[in-house]
Amino acid sequence: MKGSKIKVLIVDDSAVVRQVLSGVLESDPMINVIATAADPIFALEKMKKEWPDVIVLDVEMPRMDGITFLRKVMAERPTPVVICSSLTGAGAETTIQALEAGAVGIVTKPTIGLRDYLVDASTDLTTTVKGAVHANLKRLTPAAKMRSVNPTPKLTADAILPATERAMAQTTDLVVAMGTSTGGTQALETVLSTLPRVCPGIVIVQHMPEKFTAAFAERLNALCAIEVREAQSSDRVIPGRALIAPGGRHMLLRRSGAQYFVEVRDGPLVNRHRPSVDVLFRSVAHSAGGNALGIIMTGMGDDGAAGLLEMHQAGAHTLAQDEESCVVFGMPKEAVKRGAVDRLVPLHAIASEIITCAARR
Repeated sequence: MKGSKIKVLIVDDSAVVRQVLSGVLESDPMINVIATAADPIFALEKMKKEWPDVIVLDVEMPRMDGITFLRKVMAERPTPVVICSSLTGAGAETTIQALEAGAVGIVTKPTIGLRDYLVDASTDLTTTVKGAVHANLKRLTPAAKMRSVNPTPKLTADAILPATERAMAQTTDLVVAMGTSTGGTQALETVLSTLPRVCPGIVIVQHMPEKFTAAFAERLNALCAIEVREAQSSDRVIPGRALIAPGGRHMLLRRSGAQYFVEVRDGPLVNRHRPSVDVLFRSVAHSAGGNALGIIMTGMGDDGAAGLLEMHQAGAHTLAQDEESCVVFGMPKEAVKRGAVDRLVPLHAIASEIITCAARR
């Protein structure tokens, strides 16, 4: 992409959305909106003339829905796709399906106040589009296909981690803190669906807008042996449970005696994110210290790098997903540059690393 603008196609059945998105994206000197289309059928005709570098796509449209179109594009000529979806329960569920089908990220649009909202969110929109163009699409294979073609190792819980309760060493059992962004929905599914029911408690920040994390957690909960839920304040961090920070709010780990729990709170964007991985990791460094395992995974930017370094300095073991298995190596790369990472590991090995780390305690 050096020396040339990013060619963007907008596909949305709303003329207002197409107009506003075009104006916002065209305001960035690195982006050129080459076409807009009211539905995927029109989009396919325009793509025959000029293929875009990135597609901004609605999911609910006439004639052909966005997910069908997305799957067609990914099968024929994989192209980075950013979903532009409404902040509704139904829209959230559909958008999670789109992410599983290979979309790179999400930009939200409300049901009212659309023009003002999208203009206010212009930085997030342009940043997402500019990051999407660098995505490693080979790592965005739909999750179901990924499991059948390149299955992760099956782990036997009793052979690796006894189900019996262990005596506390210094404070409490291991707490696993994970941070991820672009490509993280599939990466987290790969890791969490491989874990046995008896495993350390997990706290997770996945960069995702408000209302989408609940649908994402519900989907993972149905797929995994462990319990996965969107976090609420005072939820305990216990073995066999993963808590995902709710979109639009920060999540912190707290400790009371020998027990850990989470606090969910409002606050400003940190590293342009809420929830922020840095906020979670810093709280883990303070509350768990050496009783924690920190894992930074695929994603754009540097959120989590400073926090992981704090965990490392507090005595926690720290891992980063390797470049080969990342959709975007930005967050892990920055953590490595800062000296925050003990080891780089491929995605398929992260679950076994969690179990091995817990078993060593």
